[in-house]
Order: sequence, then structure tokens, then C-alpha cells
Amino acid sequence: MDKMAVSVMETGEDAFRKIFKLYKRRNPSPDFSDVIDFSKCVTNDKIVPVKLDPAAVSDGDAAKVGLRPVKEWKAFNLQGYPGFLFISNPFLRGSQLFWVRQCLKTYPQKPNVCNLDMHMSHTDTQDIWAKSVPNLSSSVGKRVPRTLLDRLRWVTLGYHYNWNSKTYSANHYTPFPTELHLLSYQIATACGFPGFIAEAGILNYYKSDSSLGIHVDDAELDHSHPLLSFSFGQSAIFLLGGIHRQESPTAMYMHSGDLMIMSGQSRLFYHAMPRIVPTHQKVEALETDQCGWHSGWQGSTVMEQVSEEDWTVCARYIHSSRVNMTVRQVLGQGQSFPETFSLPRHAQEHQEDNEDHMKRRCRSDSFNIKNT
Repeated sequence: MDKMAVSVMETGEDAFRKIFKLYKRRNPSPDFSDVIDFSKCVTNDKIVPVKLDPAAVSDGDAAKVGLRPVKEWKAFNLQGYPGFLFISNPFLRGSQLFWVRQCLKTYPQKPNVCNLDMHMSHTDTQDIWAKSVPNLSSSVGKRVPRTLLDRLRWVTLGYHYNWNSKTYSANHYTPFPTELHLLSYQIATACGFPGFIAEAGILNYYKSDSSLGIHVDDAELDHSHPLLSFSFGQSAIFLLGGIHRQESPTAMYMHSGDLMIMSGQSRLFYHAMPRIVPTHQKVEALETDQCGWHSGWQGSTVMEQVSEEDWTVCARYIHSSRVNMTVRQVLGQGQSFPETFSLPRHAQEHQEDNEDHMKRRCRSDSFNIKNT
């Protein structure tokens, strides 16, 4: 247990909640000296470097989704957290731009679901990007009215998570984005989980004063598959605990481009994000990557170059905000939802067509899908 955890241990409130409240505190600001920063590649008795199998994913297949060769990835385990893996920004220079653009422009589009749908008609939320561009295109620092993009808090993909019942259902499904499936598949394969199928995604959009409460991701019907977490934009403090809230969590930074994989025992560990930590220098470095787009990717990638107009909007947004994507496989091999949630036949056929398309696309891109 680190010195900060010891300093806040009192009776009457669980250990995780106390650490969460401490890091969320604004005045006085907490001491961040105990927060692990994997980007500095420091190893000790708690941080263990991991060598991934470079042959699991070819350099060419990694580049197709904007990733550096697996042999260059900086991966780490944490002692006491079996199944938890942290990868410090494995993205090729320039490729984060595409994924930021997807999160802000493409994934909020219909038929995907977002928080604004709860208060507005689908017509009004049909093109959040287009309705927000005029104001977000102005220079950083200029005061502009809040846009729909500023009001975006979450988007769901694939099997749409029901925030009230905290469940997925077969009758609330739309096709999962092919390029995000391929990115997730490559990462899962490199980390020892071949055959991963991205079936659900939750995107969270954080402003400078946002936080994410203490929770466990257990709504998926099969927990044997890993949960993948992607971070873009401003940095954040992430807290990872155990299976009980009385276990004090470990704090770590999530910088732009960083990945976390929660599998095995850690798949059901409590976790939370108490605060955003502004790191404009890192985001400005990301912005300059617009000139680093690799021309050699053209024609051999699922990505496309981000236009200067689009990146102006993205840069304005992430200058003070953060986007997190979590990707999950909901069903195990041969598993299906309970009978009460069975799909209408036309929707089921649409889902089966989409799954067949995913498998064909994987095979065409020389991805060797295997059953886990």
C-alpha cells in the first residue's frame, strides 16, 4: 500500500472511495507523486515490463490500423493485478489523428446511440459534427457557445449498453465499426487473445472537470475475453482496485494513445477515473503529428488521412478534453442472449450478415482468426 493510501485510511468509508475523493479534490490539490507514469518507463518491484510476441501480429498488419511493430511496444504488468496490461502509446506517428476524428465525427452518427438522444429527437442528433463545426473551427481561446459536441458525454456501438438496466440485449444492436474491430483484434491478438471479436463499445467524452465513478464492467455475458481501453486527448488519473472496495487502488496516468487491457482476474476489478490532468504539451505534440502521416500507408490501411479542416475541429476539442473508448466482446463462443431478448428475424439476419462481413474482412487482411 503506498503512503497516500495509508494517509487516508479511516473507518466508516471504503478505501477506494477515500482515494477517489482525494484525487478528485481541487483545493488543495492532491500530491501526485505516487501516481505511476508508464511513459517514463520506470520499473520497480510493482511495475514489471512485459515482452509481447512480435510474431503474433505482423508489422504490416499492425501498420494497417496505425500501430507500430509489436516489438516496439512498451508493455507493463502490475504486481498484485493479474491479467492487467498497460501499453504506453503504441500508435504510429500521425495515426492517433484518425482515431480522434472517428470518435468525434463518425462514431456519434446514427444509428449509434448517444446521451443527447435522451433529450433530443434523432433528427436533431443526426449529425452532431456538422452542427458543431462552425463554432469549433474558430481559434483556440476564443469564447464560443456550447456545441452539441461539447454536450456529448457517451456513445455506444454494437450491442448498445442500457444505462438503466446495466445490460445488453440482442434487440438493441447496430453494426460495429469494421475499422475499430480490426484495431481491437490486432491489439488483443498481440496481447495473447486471438479470436477476439469486438461486439460492444462505450465511448466516454470528458471535459476538464469530468470524472468517472467507481464501478466494475460486468454486464458482458462472458468475462473470459479482455476489455480494451483507449485514451486520446488530455491525460487522466486512473484508479485500479481489486474485487472488494476495501482494497486500496493504485493510481496511474493515462496519456493520449495509451492502452489498457483488463483480463483474467483484473477483468472484474473495481476501477474509476477521478480527474482529468491537463497536459497541453502532450496534446500539442499530438497536434503537430498532422504532418507525420505516413504516405506509405495509403492503399494498405483501414484508415484515411484526416483533412486539415477536420483536424482543426478535433484539435480545438482535445485541447481541453479527453476521449476514452472501451471495447468488449459480449458473448462467448456459441453463446446467445436469453430467449426473451432474441432478435427479430430481419435484425438477426442483419447481425449475421455483419458478423460474416467482419470475418471475411479479417481473412482478406490476412488476420488469422482462431477460436479462443
